[in-house]
Amino acid sequence: MTPFTFALPAGRLALESIDFFKASGLCDIHIPKDSRELCFTDPTGAFKIILVRPSDVPTYIVQGGAHAGITGKDVLLENDHDITTPLELGFGVCRLSIAALSQDSDILSRRHLRVATKYPVQAMNYLYQKGISCEIIKLHGSVEIAPSLGLADCIVDLVSTGSTLKANGLVEHEIILQSEAVLAIGRFAYALQAEKVGLVLDSFRKHLRSK
Repeated sequence: MTPFTFALPAGRLALESIDFFKASGLCDIHIPKDSRELCFTDPTGAFKIILVRPSDVPTYIVQGGAHAGITGKDVLLENDHDITTPLELGFGVCRLSIAALSQDSDILSRRHLRVATKYPVQAMNYLYQKGISCEIIKLHGSVEIAPSLGLADCIVDLVSTGSTLKANGLVEHEIILQSEAVLAIGRFAYALQAEKVGLVLDSFRKHLRSK
């Protein structure tokens, strides 16, 4: 029996996803504390998870390394992936926002901005729609320090509580996108694992309705 495989973003969202699986009655997968393994199977062998970088979740699904995955809506909107997204799951809630140093209160009235971000497509599209030209500085981490170093005028990044922005002297100016965890399923999975796809959707929908 080939297990139905989920690609999950390593970190907090993976743990929230596993809790969601258990609460929905789909499967119970345990990740031992301090484990360095990246692949885990439930006791029945019917389901498996692999832990990957958040931005790689869609790639694993499209390329057939996983039948489905859970990732943020923001990740899926950054690139055009040939996958389906049948459900929003109600956890991993955050927002993609523009933030700048507290003294730069006029940041969105400027005609041109240098923007540090992990989300170049969404940042550029949003600013161009507002009539602001921009130079995108693509970073993969520690985006919040870019303005204080003079590397960028502002950042576009995910915000949850806002504590990291505050700690780095940044103020949130505008929300580009409200995001949350979504279920993504590869189109091939509907043909190769149709029964499991149906089971996953039924379990998740029942759980969401019960909340």
